[in-house]
Amino acid sequence: MPLTDAPLDELVVYRPEMQAPPDFDGFWERTLAEARSAGGAVEATDVTDRHLLRTVEVADVRFPGFGGDPVAAWLLRPRGSDGPLPVVVTYMGYSCGRGLPTDHLLWSAAGYAQLVVDSRGQGHDTPDLVAGGGTQWVKGFMTRGIDSPDDYYYRRLVTDCVRAVDAVAHLPGVDPQRVVVAGGSQGGGLTIAVAGLARDRVAAALPDVPFLCHFRRGAELCGEGPYVEIAEYLRWHTRHGVEPAFTTLSYFDGVHFAQRATAPALFSVGLMDPICPPSTVYAAFNHYAGEDRTMTVWPFADHGGGYGSNPVTQLQWLRDRALAP
Repeated sequence: MPLTDAPLDELVVYRPEMQAPPDFDGFWERTLAEARSAGGAVEATDVTDRHLLRTVEVADVRFPGFGGDPVAAWLLRPRGSDGPLPVVVTYMGYSCGRGLPTDHLLWSAAGYAQLVVDSRGQGHDTPDLVAGGGTQWVKGFMTRGIDSPDDYYYRRLVTDCVRAVDAVAHLPGVDPQRVVVAGGSQGGGLTIAVAGLARDRVAAALPDVPFLCHFRRGAELCGEGPYVEIAEYLRWHTRHGVEPAFTTLSYFDGVHFAQRATAPALFSVGLMDPICPPSTVYAAFNHYAGEDRTMTVWPFADHGGGYGSNPVTQLQWLRDRALAP
């Protein structure tokens, strides 16, 4: 893949002027309060034997998300572990669900608990029960409900992800004081969102090649990936739809969540990424409010970032911050 964005010396100082909507904080306070008031129980059912795993304990979890809707997750813990463990709450990439427990064995192998959160409407186990609300102009999720922040798809998904952190306090064998949020691509954008919205309960954030950041630049630069959905929508709604669409998106932009996040954060970026341009990643990173923030740069990487090399970097970074088990 060729370099398609700015050179690295420009990226490291790229900090576009971006102001959140005046009611951004109020919007999210209202949204999360409504979700929490809907109630619902956190349930965890042991399913270890079903998956034939000998060194890991697996629970099938349901917790209340947006509107109290049940959201599926896997809870994985090292078998026979003593005491509450730091937990890595993991969010999934675009069009992916939680998959199978056997897809997620790294963190438990390193001694952590892990909560793998399904993505409503994208995975097989958590339907988007209000998918008919709002408008869907093109295939995918990026324009679903884009007419209004209240109806926009990512209002529901981000809320689910925050409620996953709420659920940690009700799960066995995990330490709610040592919550690490993590994910790549869409999961990276959701990681930043939760770090900003639940900053008093997040001990560290690991956003890899994050999506959902600096929407306007992503829509202007990308020729592939989900940002293209926004451009396709605007192609047919240019006369009256451009600014209203970006107004809605501004309530969900990772840059604005980053401006409110304070936990230590380890980002990663691929400088040849055609799906999440490096400048969109640096826009969020350079606006990140936490003083302890680090960027791992993969110079010749596409959207896969560091691939198998990245977990080693993450594990050492967490150990250096006393967040290892």
